[in-house]
Amino acid sequence: MRDLATAWRAAARGAGATADDHAVDAEGSALLARWAEPHRHYHTLEHLATVLSIVDEEADRAREPDLVRLAAWFHDAVYDPHTPGDGNERASAELAVGTLVTLGVPTAAIDTVRRLVLLTAGHAVPAGDADGALLCDADLAVLAGQPAAYDAYAAAVRQEYEFVPDAEFRAGRAAILRRLLELPSLYRIPELAERWNEPARANLIRELGALDR
Repeated sequence: MRDLATAWRAAARGAGATADDHAVDAEGSALLARWAEPHRHYHTLEHLATVLSIVDEEADRAREPDLVRLAAWFHDAVYDPHTPGDGNERASAELAVGTLVTLGVPTAAIDTVRRLVLLTAGHAVPAGDADGALLCDADLAVLAGQPAAYDAYAAAVRQEYEFVPDAEFRAGRAAILRRLLELPSLYRIPELAERWNEPARANLIRELGALDR
């Protein structure tokens, strides 16, 4: 796995953080601890590293790639499966604001990071929002994996919701999958959509069929 501590420091500095290295590194360590919480099975350090890698690979498509990187760091920083609706995303966005204010990141950059984090609740990206498109496409890249990898992802999500009775989980998960399938495109960046839309839709439809049986 990539050196996430170094990646955090670079993104914070790239976004304009003025705090000293000790403060920047301390906030990075706190974030890493959140992503390593034991109740996480999919929303883990591996997921974070994957999203960051895609953002790095496609960084030339973003207007402000370091802000997209920071949004990736925060987008699931608060993750409690018991929280309903978009509560985790809202809490993650507010964590981003508090952390980045502490680090001296400019207000305009903080506002952008907060907006990007909130987009990951529904993955509905406004037209022309290059930064939101990259973040959401990277977040949903897992959907386009090989069937075995996708099945492992789906199983990990079920583990995170192990406290939910099976019938209730199936209904809730099916609703999420249907909402994704109703999006005009699962991916907004044309080159990524061309590669990922078809396998992602096939995986979603296959899981939905299993849930409905």
